[in-house]
Amino acid sequence: MKKQKMVRRVVIAAVVIIAAAAVFYFVRRRNAGGEAAAYVEPVSDFTGSGLSFTNRFSGVVEPQDTWKVQQNPDSTVKEILVKAGDEVKTGTPLLTYDIDKYQDDLDQAEIDLERMNNESASISQTIAELTKQQKGASASDRANLTIQIQEQDLAKKQKDIDIRSKQADIDRLKTNIANATVKSAVDGVVKSVNSVQNAGEGTVSDSGSGDTQDLITIMKTGDLRVRGTVNEQNIGEITKDMPVIVHSRVGSQTWKGTIESIDTENAKSQSESGSMGGYMSDASSDTTSSNYPFYVKLESSEGLMMGQHVYLQPDNGQTEKKDGLYLPEYLIDRSDETHPFVWIDRDGRLKKQAVTLGEYDGENGAYQISDGLKETDKIAVPDDSLKEGQKTAPMSEMPADFGTVDVTDSTYGDSYAEGGAVNGTGTSEESGGR
Repeated sequence: MKKQKMVRRVVIAAVVIIAAAAVFYFVRRRNAGGEAAAYVEPVSDFTGSGLSFTNRFSGVVEPQDTWKVQQNPDSTVKEILVKAGDEVKTGTPLLTYDIDKYQDDLDQAEIDLERMNNESASISQTIAELTKQQKGASASDRANLTIQIQEQDLAKKQKDIDIRSKQADIDRLKTNIANATVKSAVDGVVKSVNSVQNAGEGTVSDSGSGDTQDLITIMKTGDLRVRGTVNEQNIGEITKDMPVIVHSRVGSQTWKGTIESIDTENAKSQSESGSMGGYMSDASSDTTSSNYPFYVKLESSEGLMMGQHVYLQPDNGQTEKKDGLYLPEYLIDRSDETHPFVWIDRDGRLKKQAVTLGEYDGENGAYQISDGLKETDKIAVPDDSLKEGQKTAPMSEMPADFGTVDVTDSTYGDSYAEGGAVNGTGTSEESGGR
């Protein structure tokens, strides 16, 4: 817990520095000529039930288990009956094998078996005759007959082995014929259908991608889990059994879960060049990092859909909403300790708004605002350069050439990329309950 508190304080300090850098940038632009707008953001983007300065990781909802069909190496696939994305039920036909060759092989095997049985019966009859002759033979003849009987016994044993082997072939051929149509053993969705290359023939189907040894992979419906992705630079921030929050990419719905495993054996490489999570970087200094999958067991999957993309965030208690409105302290101007205020937007112009401070949340670096502010109000990051009457603009209109990450989610847009933290470099963000 002490370590978590220290990390939060360090990140809070980093956010304050980022905010100050943003203000400095706009001050320079204004001094360069022309009045710059004060960029404002709704209070609700800074507050809510999830005030936290931890990373978010990309994730996708998937089933707890999959069911796979592997091609029978002795069979020739005739037709694949499903494609990736198809919903299937238990008993749904998936593919058919060509049974013409099976039937020919079965007919021949049954003929061979009948011949072997006849040969075995003949050997048994021979042994019986030799045994009968042995009883009335002289001593010298009995020795010769004994050798012949032993040879016939060996031939009978070998023939019995051949018969059992041939019967096994027949049983296998009958099974293949009976199972010429492979049916699904589960309810689910076809995840992938691999290309099939039958001996001496062309490709039968190519409906998707997946492991080459698995012909068809079906994601089972039922209990869901989330597969997240963490970058090697951030992997130290998550541990097995850590509680996490799953955020919808649209809306504010969340779910709770626990990291059940981190797969460090199956890394995927990712090139890092150009822009790194909003920070400007030198494109000439390309590097490659590794991403690792981890898996989250959900307390409840109600409202989630298989294949849905989500964000994952360590649960440090930020889902436990405190009573009242809590605002990060860097947004409150306390230059006059007795008269704290925020810079608020009033009809497109900046204005000082006095606020009454309540209790202080040291873990999240936030003050309770007991009076003077609503979540629907829009505010700016305080700075000495701001002045009353200055025009305002929404944070979404921030110039594209601004190279510093904003402290709210609104400017990230689609920069939440698969492969680790939101910005790919481990830079912290403020969730603000979104």
